[in-house]
Amino acid sequence: MPEVSSRRFLMAVIDGGGTLPPALGLARELVRRGHHVDVLADPTGETSARSAGCGFLPWRTAPSFSSVAEQTALIRELERGHPGRQLAAARDRLFIGPAAAYADDVVAAVADRHPDALLLEGAVPGILIGGIASGLPTAALMPNIYLPPTRGMPVFGTGWLPGAGPLGRARDAMALTVLRSLARRLGRALEPALRAHGQQPVDDMFGLLDRCTEVLVMTSPSFDFSSPHIPGNVHFVGPQLDDPDWAASDDWRPDGDGPLVLVAASSVFQDQADLLRRASAALGRLPVRGLVTTGRAVDPAAVPAPANVRVVRAAPHGAVLRETAVVVTHAGHGTVLKTLAAGVPLVCMPMGRDQKDNTVRVLRLGAGVRVPKSAPPVRIAAAVRRLLDDPAPARAARQFADTLAKERDTRPSAADRAEGLLSG
Repeated sequence: MPEVSSRRFLMAVIDGGGTLPPALGLARELVRRGHHVDVLADPTGETSARSAGCGFLPWRTAPSFSSVAEQTALIRELERGHPGRQLAAARDRLFIGPAAAYADDVVAAVADRHPDALLLEGAVPGILIGGIASGLPTAALMPNIYLPPTRGMPVFGTGWLPGAGPLGRARDAMALTVLRSLARRLGRALEPALRAHGQQPVDDMFGLLDRCTEVLVMTSPSFDFSSPHIPGNVHFVGPQLDDPDWAASDDWRPDGDGPLVLVAASSVFQDQADLLRRASAALGRLPVRGLVTTGRAVDPAAVPAPANVRVVRAAPHGAVLRETAVVVTHAGHGTVLKTLAAGVPLVCMPMGRDQKDNTVRVLRLGAGVRVPKSAPPVRIAAAVRRLLDDPAPARAARQFADTLAKERDTRPSAADRAEGLLSG
């Protein structure tokens, strides 16, 4: 790719926990290459943005939060109750209700900072509307697997493999029809915000992605499923593996000399304290050294630690994984890809969100096992013991680590693609 002179980017994102570090990893790399990046985000992301060398702007009229406690309250609201109620909450609090406010804030930030190109949260329609309205080159960011409903791929959130045989294909087709119908209804609800910014209606909510210059899927194409029906502006750019700035610590090693087992769940609230307690108790049954990282939303004091286990709020997983034999995790995308990149097998305990999808991809690789999120300590301990005793999952994880390394060396990265926005 030809060299690009120093330019200005505006990144507009929300602090979705595991979604923010990949975006800021991209921003950090662009800054390293000599560009200027301003980050428009929730105030909880300001310290991390500035640590990456970026300028920072908070959301002004769009909903936002200024503390982990406020973030936790919003997540509780979005994930409370049955799926229909959760969908309505997401519609009202994220996708549709604040769409005009998000768009207005992006337009105002463009006017204030005069960027040359935009890097936009791909899952929040209002952010995309404001960015597209600017007329600038735009890249929508997907910091996990590919999200839009697509023929030939299982629907996001199901944890399915692609359907095999007539029944499997019929299942996938039915789920795809239902999700597309929902996406069309949400697209119609976006029309006021689109009109306010001089844009035509979209066929469905995901149609906004087709109006972006590029869509950057921040995972490995060898990890995700593929389909010939993925649009041509979509590019798999590999995972961003940087640790968040708040995870820096040299004081994380547990005492002893057994194999190291890391337990890592969501960095934001997912009602995960009980899972962490059961995983910690499981490690207490084994001749291992255990490290439990609770994340920002759980007090380490809420997780009792057996003698061979250390419980901390955060640790630099990149460094930890170089010494780790097994990871026990909720299977968030960031944790899974960092673990696989280190060649370490996983015990996956998916709790929701994209975690069942990530788990089925780990199982497809042969790089781990799955146990229920409600599994008792004895079952978690058995899963860890299985991975310690059976060399096959570790071998599969190391093979996939080689795949990730090869892709990193041979495929355009997110930063390469971002710079490509400026070369037209």
